[in-house]
Amino acid sequence: MTPSQLKEKLQSLGINYQEYTHPALHTCNDADYLKIERPGTRLKNLFLRDNYGRRHFLLITAFDRQVDLKKLTKQIQVSRLGFASKERLDKHLGVKPGCVSFLTLINDPEHHVELLVDSAIWDSELFHCHPLVNTETLVIAKKDIETFLKLTGHKASVTTIPDKND
Repeated sequence: MTPSQLKEKLQSLGINYQEYTHPALHTCNDADYLKIERPGTRLKNLFLRDNYGRRHFLLITAFDRQVDLKKLTKQIQVSRLGFASKERLDKHLGVKPGCVSFLTLINDPEHHVELLVDSAIWDSELFHCHPLVNTETLVIAKKDIETFLKLTGHKASVTTIPDKND
């Protein structure tokens, strides 16, 4: 699916969004460096896999959170979590590194990816989401993210994500 096709799909579902175009953002720090201002909650999107590569997770948390993967591994009771390769990212979510967001789940119709959402951000009203590319950001209301997740068939496991600084 292309970013244009994704936006057409969102519009057909009645999902409203504010669209922002910007230089490529590979990390959360890139937005700080460029001083990009948008309403809503900035997110960090991590694509993880278990030690055996059998389970894959899209973890969504606050942009400034330092996730403690060792504690999270114990918390969700899987073999050691680590970052998935760019090949796995392409295979399961169809995007390149730096382009991951809630919206990439549209490319996972077989539900190989489990969605973990940090409870610290889940009550936010608006979320920043890349539409399959990191040169655009869509700001989408939580209710519309929930509609989108129903469309994809993914269920958000909302949990407290451990921070290395806690």
